[in-house]
Amino acid sequence: MNGEAVHANPRKTGMIILGGGLPKHHICNANMMRNGADYAVFINTAQEFDGSDSGARPDEAVSWGKIRASAKSVKVHCDATIAFPLLVAETFAAMREKTAERKTCS
Repeated sequence: MNGEAVHANPRKTGMIILGGGLPKHHICNANMMRNGADYAVFINTAQEFDGSDSGARPDEAVSWGKIRASAKSVKVHCDATIAFPLLVAETFAAMREKTAERKTCS
């Protein structure tokens, strides 16, 4: 995983992390090996008051160098089974609108 992050092509990486725990920890650490991710989306229901890595906000990852200070990042406090399908649907809807707009302008 570290090699994938360090040798990413193009030179930008992003993280979409559903839930937390060990996978979140390793994905963030892999990006730390390349001076941080350029984009980050954390989707989970964990709270930061208990001090767990799962509940940590993106600004905590910035302080460790896991996310670049200039990166666009967000934490969504929601169950991933609700938020992720909505995120994907909106992404495809935006792509469809751009495609329709290009066809109209051509």
